[in-house]
Amino acid sequence: MTRRIRSLQLRLTLELAALFFLASCLAVGGLLHSAYRTAGTLTNRELALRAEDLARYVSPAAAGKLRFDLPPDLKQSYDAAAQRSVFAIRDKDGHLIEASTPELGAVIERWPLADSEPSFFQLTGFGASGQDYSGVSVLLDSTAGPLSVTVAEVSGGDQLVHAMLREFVFDVAWYVPLFIAMVLLLAIYSVRRSVRPLRAASAEASNIGPGSISIRLPEADVPSEALPLVLAVNRALDRLEQGFAVQRQFTANAAHELRTPLTIITARLDSFEGNGQFSALRQEVGRMNRLVEQLLCVARLDSIALDVSSPVDLRQIAEEVVGSMAHLALAGGRSIALTGAERPVRITGNADAIADALRNLIENALAHTRPGTEVIVEVGSEGVLSVLDSGPGIPVHDRPRIFDRFWRGKGARSEGAGLGLAIVMEIVRAHGASVAVSDRSPCGARFDLRFQPA
Repeated sequence: MTRRIRSLQLRLTLELAALFFLASCLAVGGLLHSAYRTAGTLTNRELALRAEDLARYVSPAAAGKLRFDLPPDLKQSYDAAAQRSVFAIRDKDGHLIEASTPELGAVIERWPLADSEPSFFQLTGFGASGQDYSGVSVLLDSTAGPLSVTVAEVSGGDQLVHAMLREFVFDVAWYVPLFIAMVLLLAIYSVRRSVRPLRAASAEASNIGPGSISIRLPEADVPSEALPLVLAVNRALDRLEQGFAVQRQFTANAAHELRTPLTIITARLDSFEGNGQFSALRQEVGRMNRLVEQLLCVARLDSIALDVSSPVDLRQIAEEVVGSMAHLALAGGRSIALTGAERPVRITGNADAIADALRNLIENALAHTRPGTEVIVEVGSEGVLSVLDSGPGIPVHDRPRIFDRFWRGKGARSEGAGLGLAIVMEIVRAHGASVAVSDRSPCGARFDLRFQPA
């Protein structure tokens, strides 16, 4: 089965090429046909003019008879071409006035008188030489009255005209491929220019994602055939954006409404000494508080453009976050350390957002590190912020998905919601930075946030 060409540009170009080739062949064929037809018409026209010229030399004579007198030079020409050009003239009654050869006169006397409309004929194997003749018979008015004049010439006498026409046509034919090539180039340019708005719309569509749902396909200069599709896609994007807005608003409202009761529950639980059950309950409520904070953070990142234009010191942010989370590490039987650059590491960004991203990475590392191990936060002088743990590491096949919202790998903890690393990715994107995941030797995972130095 023939494979269908999917490229509209290539398909239009090939179809135009086939069309131009066919049109050129028809044009050349039509030109050849017209040229040969014109050559025949010229020959017939020449015979008719010769008949009119001969009729002028017939005049009345004595006793009511007619006579034919050719000028000496014209008579000499006809005598010299006696075997190639012949003629015969009859009066209105069919009597032969003059014939260039007796054979033609004998034949013409048996024919009916000519009409006012020229009548063309062919003589095959005529005369002593047995040649083929092409001729015309026509009834003409003259000073001697109506005359039936017949003029014939050896067939092929127009070969010179045909040769000249063939030479002209073949000379012109050399320009046909050049013409087709030029027209094809213009067609390709025109097709490429016509589909340029579609390419622009396609490039714009590739930039649309969950974080850029407000982008719309450009409608300017789009061909009318494709405009309904572009409009339909833009309307679909409008509906999607409205759906995303409703979802984000619901998430933000729900998280905000949960904060107050969870805060009250936490305060009341802290007032009870109780037994181990109260401690377990406090931990669960603490996880719920963290989940609500993450939901609010996601809602803020989705709805408000992050201001990343302020000067930021990564070293200072790391010190503050590590200091604030030391108690959480110690409560779980783990330790946390800060290493790397001792001097300020300046970048341009949002200090609160970077601190939130670092906090999520540390929480993730503490959750996957065994008691008695250490989580290391490292600040690089080139604007790199790293978190290293001693956990089981992250399988290579899971790494492309760990930053998706609500994604949790096999064997994940039940209390996790899969939002921490998604928040990290959103903050990194807002800063134009990058995040890389690798293995730590001898075991564990390493997350590197690379920012552009100020």
